[in-house]
Amino acid sequence: MSYNPKDHYFKKAKEQNFAARSVFKLEEIDQKFKIIHPHQKVLDLGAAPGSWSQYCSKKIGPKGRVLGIDLTRVEIKLPNAVFIQADMLDINLDEIIVENGFEPIFDIVVSDMAPRTTGIRTTDQARSFELCELALEMAKKYLKKDGHFVCKLFHSDDFSTLRDLMKKEFSRVEAVKPDSTRKISKEIFLVGLKKLND
Repeated sequence: MSYNPKDHYFKKAKEQNFAARSVFKLEEIDQKFKIIHPHQKVLDLGAAPGSWSQYCSKKIGPKGRVLGIDLTRVEIKLPNAVFIQADMLDINLDEIIVENGFEPIFDIVVSDMAPRTTGIRTTDQARSFELCELALEMAKKYLKKDGHFVCKLFHSDDFSTLRDLMKKEFSRVEAVKPDSTRKISKEIFLVGLKKLND
């Protein structure tokens, strides 16, 4: 089957005014595990172009809040979301949380972060794993007890390493390849359910 950038999910995202087709990956994960609810606070890492934040914004409602961070500027505007353009490796997240009126503990941490791909598979996979490790560190620090974590990994030999790291932090860890993920994609999503400690 040939690669079609404007497939069913691309068109569906346009019809529903989502910034990207990737929204349906998070929607499928949420439908499966029921992790996003009204009034929650969400930390969205790698937020651009904003479709995951759009989905969360709708689910958490006006009393919930989203803090989205990405290297790339997020252009969309949401009434219950704040977007910061920054490098996760360089920012002082404690300061950003306080400056934008968030309390420092979140109900959900989601990461759709991906490296700028080089075309060298092993390099891209290693960088993807490093971003997942970074996201997990953020979840360990900023996610509340019993909170949930989602991160995207380019599937590689590091998969079991990441899963084992997550198993130390969460009651349950699941791997998901959503239907909306392109068949040729090496993406897999790891979901940490019910964080064990504060």
